[in-house]
Amino acid sequence: MVSRPDARTMIDTVLDEGSWRSWDVPPAEPAEPGSSYAEELAAARAKSGYDEAVVTGEGLLGGRRVAVVACEFSFMAGSIGVAAAERLVTAVERATRERLPLLAAPASGGTRMQEGALAFVQMIKITVAVQAHRAAGLPFVVYLRHPTTGGVFASWGSLGHVTAAEPGALIGFLGPRVFESLYGYAFPSGVQVAENLYENGLIDAVVPAEDVREVAIRALGVLSAGGERVPAGEEPEEDLRPVEAWEAITRSRRDDRPGVRELLKLAATEVTPLSGSGAGENEPGLVLALARFGAAPAVVLGQDRRGQRARSPLGPGGLRVARRGMRLAAELRLPLVTVIDTAGAALSKAAEEGGLSGEIARCLAELVTLDAPTVCLLLGEGAGGAALALLPADRVLSAQHAWLSPLPPEGASTILYRSVDFAPEIAQAQRVRATDLRRDGIVDRVIPERPDAAYEHRAFAERVGRTLEYEIAMLQRRSPADRKAARLDRYRNLGG
Repeated sequence: MVSRPDARTMIDTVLDEGSWRSWDVPPAEPAEPGSSYAEELAAARAKSGYDEAVVTGEGLLGGRRVAVVACEFSFMAGSIGVAAAERLVTAVERATRERLPLLAAPASGGTRMQEGALAFVQMIKITVAVQAHRAAGLPFVVYLRHPTTGGVFASWGSLGHVTAAEPGALIGFLGPRVFESLYGYAFPSGVQVAENLYENGLIDAVVPAEDVREVAIRALGVLSAGGERVPAGEEPEEDLRPVEAWEAITRSRRDDRPGVRELLKLAATEVTPLSGSGAGENEPGLVLALARFGAAPAVVLGQDRRGQRARSPLGPGGLRVARRGMRLAAELRLPLVTVIDTAGAALSKAAEEGGLSGEIARCLAELVTLDAPTVCLLLGEGAGGAALALLPADRVLSAQHAWLSPLPPEGASTILYRSVDFAPEIAQAQRVRATDLRRDGIVDRVIPERPDAAYEHRAFAERVGRTLEYEIAMLQRRSPADRKAARLDRYRNLGG
């Protein structure tokens, strides 16, 4: 049976033992004395042991000071009225002033019906406070508890940088009981359930309450590291054996070549996978995660060629997931690492109607103007617009056998000669190899494969990890304005 702790138990489970300090003061009385609503409030206080539907305060999480806001469903279904909203906003504003990460644990039926329209519009001021917290570059982590519906889910419950939920939790815009009473038939089962939201890219994880502590510690280890200076180690060495273009392309396509998931597993720590765009899209060909390479924190967004091959090529939804990662890096001032490894974008009716070209353009525009430090890693295949969408960065690195081309060489051969037979010659002529790309100013550093990444998964991944750490450390030594200006200048003058 799933454990569903009340607000205080939830807080005690997540925070360091004995560290909780309440910020709450007695709430204003929202009901007329002697009214039925006043009687309901008195009964709720007596039965639940809470004075309102929200508790707020601070504590330590793995030694890190954090602010917490949590709903208590046993108090009038966790509904938010004027007093609860004021308590919430006061706490969020204090967290912002004191520059604390904010953890939220909603469990609510939404607006308190007894207070009507005035309670309804409280969601606006809560949203404003949360957005101001985020705009200050401070992390906002949400754990959706059972149930979370209505205005709470449609406002601050959906604004987390990282969002997890209780297993089996009811989460949705309109409660199923209300839906059935309004429309006369039951809402489809299995839709407003945490696991379904995860599958559709609306939340990042489904975890039981007892695991939230470790998930939050790991996520905040990266989310709170914006602006953190990383010590620079020794500059990575290059020791490259010459490889022909077609040989490099053939090697990049090996099924046993390590991809972005292996890179995260073997070369990174504090990895927190994120799921989907947050707007109902989730593609297996695009990995989004928080991670550290050595001491360097990063938002990682990478193309997973195995996911693309097994299920579908990268489509517009995958690029919207990528743009979520870009926004996350910009807002929290975290370095962004993009990983290119794709045979090309989806070529389909759905991709065209879903706005693939527009998403490529928006990725390019956002990346090249991003305020955060950016590093691109060409890990393997780099074909077409799907690869270009993640390319423009402060520093571009390439694995020795990675490549970049407007089309797979077979496609270019078909355009020029109406046959795929000239692909090797086309690849050589187009200068798609890592060493050619460096010579042309597209790539800054080539990471050796000794002799092939497929034969040395761990050693290669660790070599990549050390190189990423070094490059991030060097970028952090430049001011954001200088870094951005240099990036714009680089791409303005490329090939000029």
